Amino acid sequence: MPRDWWRGTVLSKARKRANLTQAALAKKVRVHQVTIARLETGERRPSVRLLQRLVKALGVPVTELLR
Repeated sequence: MPRDWWRGTVLSKARKRANLTQAALAKKVRVHQVTIARLETGERRPSVRLLQRLVKALGVPVTELLR
């Protein structure tokens, strides 16, 4: 994948549309809240496995998180 494929702001918007806090999303996908914060700021990129869990927890297609 290209180096800039991950845009954390998209995750943040999807999380807010799902009416979830970072802590609630973290619990659903079984990671620490700090991980969600780092994903949303772009400091970290999700693994394929975590991306799958995020998609399922948020109820969005994977293409939405990869925009």
